Amino acid sequence: MKEFLTTLHPAPDAVLEKYIGAWQAYYLPKKQVMTAPGETERYMYFVTEGIQKSYYLHKDKMHVMAFTYPPSFSGIPESFLTQSPSKYYLETITDSRFLRISFEQHQAMMQEHREIETLFRKATEFFLIGLVERHYELMAYDMETRFKNFVRRSPHLLNKIPQKDLASYLRIDPTNFSKLLNSVRI
Repeated sequence: MKEFLTTLHPAPDAVLEKYIGAWQAYYLPKKQVMTAPGETERYMYFVTEGIQKSYYLHKDKMHVMAFTYPPSFSGIPESFLTQSPSKYYLETITDSRFLRISFEQHQAMMQEHREIETLFRKATEFFLIGLVERHYELMAYDMETRFKNFVRRSPHLLNKIPQKDLASYLRIDPTNFSKLLNSVRI
């Protein structure tokens, strides 16, 4: 975790050690809902093992918004940041191990250490940039281009995430996703 945080923003070792010391180990088996609509995200997670998905249901159809896996943060960001109820689900796809920190502990660390506040701001900026890029891809690219970009960016996920979830994430019908998987050279 220290190496990951340092790539976001360098901070003195003593500050990072104190911050990392506030995170607690947490485990969930596969297919466990971590946060559901209406619940407030009380923790920010750092994924050390496993894969998770965030999704919402509309007319009983699942719409996958994001996947998280090591090394990355996980959770429902807007619910955590504003301490307001989530509008969607966060669920484990595989057995998952995390480090997690409560909202209160995180806020206290940011108030005590400017470096942690800057680190978290930079993490939020990276998240926002990724969100804008994903939105652009969904709006501007056809399904084959979205598929190819995903495969180029995250080929390791093809065999770890169910195809129906990948198809939903890419906004591709599952039948078309299967055809692309069989016809596009990877």
